[in-house]
Amino acid sequence: MADSGEAEILFERRGAVGLVTLNRPRALNALTRAMLEAMRAQLAAWAEDAAVTRLVLRGRGGRAFCAGGDIREIHALATAGDHAGVDAFWRAEYGLDAAVKHLPKPIVSLIEGLVMGGGNGISVHGSHRVSSESYSFAMPEVGIGLFPDVGMTYVLPRLPGLTGTYLALTGTRIGPGDAHAVGLATHHAAAADFDALVDALAGGGPIDPVLADRARPVPDPGVLVRERARIDACFGADTVPDILARLDADGSAFATETAALMRTRSPTSLVLVREQMRRGATLTFPDALRTEYRMVSALMRGHDFFEGVRAAVIDKDGAPAWSPATLGAVDPGTIAAAFAPGDAPEPDFER
Repeated sequence: MADSGEAEILFERRGAVGLVTLNRPRALNALTRAMLEAMRAQLAAWAEDAAVTRLVLRGRGGRAFCAGGDIREIHALATAGDHAGVDAFWRAEYGLDAAVKHLPKPIVSLIEGLVMGGGNGISVHGSHRVSSESYSFAMPEVGIGLFPDVGMTYVLPRLPGLTGTYLALTGTRIGPGDAHAVGLATHHAAAADFDALVDALAGGGPIDPVLADRARPVPDPGVLVRERARIDACFGADTVPDILARLDADGSAFATETAALMRTRSPTSLVLVREQMRRGATLTFPDALRTEYRMVSALMRGHDFFEGVRAAVIDKDGAPAWSPATLGAVDPGTIAAAFAPGDAPEPDFER
């Protein structure tokens, strides 16, 4: 349950708005399977409700819109041997992302604080993403032995230049300036104005004038704009070792720090993600989610995700023992197999 004793996710009809509030502030509004399934059901109901003309998504607590899927829940299910439960979690998460993408009504996400992993899955596929002054985007999955999922196979390769590949392979956080520069955020407002925005949107008038009326100047961009030339030059290499070689040869502070960061990430994840970004550029959205389902199913049979979660959130020692420990030891056959369909029927992400 949520901190207050209320439900972990709250639904409210407010005028023309269907309001979704993620209500696990102490867990940074991480999404449990129950939350994912409840939200998908509510979106389906509101899609058929003519009185609801737009949806608004918020996170409670101020520190995070949503830090992603609840990896503690996944780890606990796997540790207990509940592999069907693990599979059901991923099906629920990716199914919700598909529902957001295909919903025939605008979705306005009011983003205060962190938005990572599954938080991006429920927001970036919607029509309007309103950043606040504390907005901080990241897809940090390579740091826990996973990969940028929740539809990022489709989104990140379509960002300008190689900025999406850089974000995928490093897990770097960016602020609102960079998010606007590459199109991850569409509007900017003060978090203190979010309540007023919900009230104004509830009136049912056109959305963009409401957002424009409360708009604040977008902060200056950061690393994605400042280092764009280096990002494009280095991350255009075909392989992860070649990317690292280009960063090493560049020798700038940015390149040196980026290479050092990448060398802390799961080698298997890095190799997998480089191929994911290459393939994603030509996939449809449903095919991108199908690809992610295949990839995550493969990684759930492996080592690094569970070791990464242990090091990051269970023991919190920050010292994952990746296996294999080096890029050169990553088996190309393992990478190829992660993109191949399994024996079981795959979910339908067409709606």
